[in-house]
Amino acid sequence: MQELIDAFLNYLSVERALSDNTIISYKADLEHYTNFLKKNNIDSLSKVTRQGIRDFMLYQKDNGLSANSIARSTVAIKVFHRFLVRERILQQDPTELIDSPKLWKHVPDTLSLKEVELLLEGPDLHKDLGIRDKAILELMYATGMRVSEVAGLKLQDLNLEVGFLRCLGKGRKERIVPLGKKAIIAIERYLKSTRNKLIKQNSTPNLFTNRFGKKISRQGLWKIIKKYAKEARIKKEIKPHILRHSFATHLLEGGADLRIVQELLGHANISTTQIYTHINKDRLKMIHQKFHPRP
Repeated sequence: MQELIDAFLNYLSVERALSDNTIISYKADLEHYTNFLKKNNIDSLSKVTRQGIRDFMLYQKDNGLSANSIARSTVAIKVFHRFLVRERILQQDPTELIDSPKLWKHVPDTLSLKEVELLLEGPDLHKDLGIRDKAILELMYATGMRVSEVAGLKLQDLNLEVGFLRCLGKGRKERIVPLGKKAIIAIERYLKSTRNKLIKQNSTPNLFTNRFGKKISRQGLWKIIKKYAKEARIKKEIKPHILRHSFATHLLEGGADLRIVQELLGHANISTTQIYTHINKDRLKMIHQKFHPRP
C-alpha cells in the first residue's frame, strides 16, 4: 500500500502541481486510512468496500475528529481511489457513492480596525527584529496573503516602485497583489536597515528570515502574530489567518466588490469568499439592535 501512496503523492506533485502542505496533509490522511485497513485485516486496496470506508469515517468520528477533518480525509481517500482506477490498478472505485460529512460554514474570527492598529503599532522599531516584524504585519494586513505565502515570498516577487507583488498561492497559482503605502514604507525600511544584518553570511532568496538568517517558517510567523496580539491585550483567539480574514472583512465593509476580494485572496471559488459577507450581516444586525429604538 505504501508504494501506491508514494506513486499517488508523486502524481499530485508532478501532474497536479499541488502545494507541499497539501501533499503532506494527503500523506497523513492516507497513512491513517491504510493503518485502519491493516488493523481490520484488509491487506489489499482491492478488498476495500464502500462499507469499509464508512466504517473508517465512523472510526474517525468516534475518536473525536471534527467534521472538517473527516471531510478533508474523505476527499484524500476519494482522489486516491480515483487515481488507482485511472491507472488501472483497481477496477472499481468504492468511494463513488460516499458523501462527505455536511459542514457548517464557520464565520472566521477577525480583528476590529482598532485591534489591527494596536497590533501593527506593537513592534519596536529601535530593534532589528521589530523592524522585520513591522514589515511582516503591515504586509499581511495590506495584502491578505496566507501565512505560507508570506513565508515563501522572495525578493524577486516584489516591485516596490510600482507597488505590487507576485504571490504564489495554493496549487502554485500565481496572482498579482497590490501593496499599500504603509506596507511599502515598512518593507523598504526592513530591506535597507535590517535584512542584511539578519542573513549575515547566508544566502537566501526569501524576503523574510528568522534571527539566524534562514527562511522564516509558517510557525514562526504565527508566533509573531500571537506575540504582538498578546502585548496589545487582544482577547480574541489568535489564529494564523486572522489578518487575512480581517483584510477581507474590512474591504467588504468598506464597499469593495466581492469578485475583487476573491481575486485578491486567490480563492478559486467565490463561495469561499462569500463567507465574509456573513460577517457584514452579523455586524449590521448588531448595529440595528444597538441603535434602533424598537430592536
